[in-house]
Amino acid sequence: MRAYFLRLVDMFKSIVNFFKAPDDVPVTMNDEQVAKAYKKGRIDIFSSCFIGYTVFHFTRKNIATALPALSSELGYTNIQLGILGSSLYFAYAFGKFINGVIADKADAKKFITTALFISSLANILFALSPAIIPPDKYLFGQPLLLTVMAFFWGVNGWFQSMGFPGIAKSLAFWWSNKERGTVWSLWTTSHQLGTCLAFLLAGWLISKYGWQSAFIVPGIINLMVCIYLYTHMHDKPTTIGLPDVELYKEGKKDETPEQEDEEASLSYIDILKKYVFLNPTMWILAAAFTFVYVCRCGTEDWIIKYLVEFKHNTLEVATQKQTFLPMFGIAGTLLAGVFSDKIFAGKRMPVTLIFLAGIAICVFGLMENHGNSTLSIIIDYLCIGGIGFFTAGPQMFVGGICAVETGSKKVASAATGFCGIFGYFGAILSGIGTGYCIDHFGWNGALYFWIAAAFLCIAILIPVYKKGV
Repeated sequence: MRAYFLRLVDMFKSIVNFFKAPDDVPVTMNDEQVAKAYKKGRIDIFSSCFIGYTVFHFTRKNIATALPALSSELGYTNIQLGILGSSLYFAYAFGKFINGVIADKADAKKFITTALFISSLANILFALSPAIIPPDKYLFGQPLLLTVMAFFWGVNGWFQSMGFPGIAKSLAFWWSNKERGTVWSLWTTSHQLGTCLAFLLAGWLISKYGWQSAFIVPGIINLMVCIYLYTHMHDKPTTIGLPDVELYKEGKKDETPEQEDEEASLSYIDILKKYVFLNPTMWILAAAFTFVYVCRCGTEDWIIKYLVEFKHNTLEVATQKQTFLPMFGIAGTLLAGVFSDKIFAGKRMPVTLIFLAGIAICVFGLMENHGNSTLSIIIDYLCIGGIGFFTAGPQMFVGGICAVETGSKKVASAATGFCGIFGYFGAILSGIGTGYCIDHFGWNGALYFWIAAAFLCIAILIPVYKKGV
């Protein structure tokens, strides 16, 4: 047992060494050269982060469009589909924190490119599994094919979890505190854009070529994007001979002298303990993030199936309606940042609580909207769009900007990863819980489940709101 544990430790060390960030390089450029290099570097970093995170969703959100086909062609129940989808979230939950810790010390270029590469391969193998595994073979009472597909989808989840921590590190080190909120809001729209394009691409591919194509084609696209990421990504500015971003923009470091002196005497583990594990606000944010993800993943992953089965929409119409969720989410992301900065003087919680109430109202409106009249169809579009709009703010604030700003920049990836563990526990709960509610209480039970999650999140965040965050 001890030998096995030591082998695991050695394997972990080998992984860390492979991804190890390059050493800092002394600044030898003059001010004009630094300004030009920073401008080019920021363009490369932002384009890589934006494009990379957009296409990550091609190989993550494609399963939502494929659920009806997987149900009809493979005969899986809603609970089995929930287990299949949750295999990604289970791996993502643990991977986001572990990979967040690695990302803080890793070369962002290697880290993100490797993640997208293996995620792409996992999608292709997921789609090819039914051609290899007989559908009538069982393992522990479950179809062997389901187990194999869940394994590949879980592998996909692990490497998907490497994307966000690497990007969070890049944004934290390439933009100063006074710039980061705006840049983070702009970058976050890549999530909604990627989700929207993933739904449209997967829906079109499935209607033309079958469900397998919705995994193979995005996998091939993302393999090609890996080339762009590897040739345009950089690690921290200081690793390519540029000054720290705070020195460059404001003539001073991010930390106060007292904080800098204190952190200089602490190891990475000690900083992690202080600003993440022993930070009460971080725990509250993490707990709330659980229910943000119940709402987010429940609506993103199941609304197409809800529209097809309960409202009897065609897959094409259901996909079109679902695209309003990420499209409105882009507006929600941008406006949430504007509202918090301009109306609430930089406070995040007032906007977060208002947006959470908006999620509940829109889900209830979708549930209570019946009929096939033009007005009913428009209301469906607006309610689904509203869900996307109002989900964007809590997603961006609770486990993102607030997590980074509550701790230290030196553990930015770990902080978002820590909240991400809880967020993706919520995603697992969403997948299995939604499937259970559908099978036992009907579709209305599933939608009430999402509404309850929104109100629980509000209750958890009230202490943070009272602190003036």
